[in-house]
Amino acid sequence: MKITKTRLEGCFILEPKIHVDERGLFFESYHKTNLEQAIGESINFVQDNISVSKKGVLRGLHFQTGKNAQSKLVQVLKGDVLDVVVDMRKESSTFGQHFKLKLSSKNKKSIFIPKGMAHGFLALTEDVIFSYKCDSHYHKEAESGIKYNDPDLDIDWEKDDMNLILSPKDLELPLWKEIQL
Repeated sequence: MKITKTRLEGCFILEPKIHVDERGLFFESYHKTNLEQAIGESINFVQDNISVSKKGVLRGLHFQTGKNAQSKLVQVLKGDVLDVVVDMRKESSTFGQHFKLKLSSKNKKSIFIPKGMAHGFLALTEDVIFSYKCDSHYHKEAESGIKYNDPDLDIDWEKDDMNLILSPKDLELPLWKEIQL
């Protein structure tokens, strides 16, 4: 598995080595020791989540706060998404910056997102199945987020806003400058 640093401090892209033969294919999507060596710390995933989205659904930008903050390993099991990560850690050299990458069931890439980052994705195809490994359990009282089209973040979602499908909750998320962590 190839593990590459992104432009955000502590955020990594994982690319598996894919073995193909007449039966189909095989790849290792997660290897605890290799990931820990790359990120320089121990990680213990305790919860797996799956979301299913249709084309045009934008989920995010979400994060968990305080002691319930989550590191995540995200990947697409079916379809294509534009995945976006925002560094919210005030002490980070990449504070306030974002990174985006197309993840798909074809490229089989995944992203490790450390605690203190907001995350979201846009479904680019029908029937997207998206997988999250989390190192802390979800706590409703710790959930938060940033509005997807925040002008200070200036994220290009590569799709017209009129064609996006968002939950009422995501439409009401605060702006970057309103977040106090």
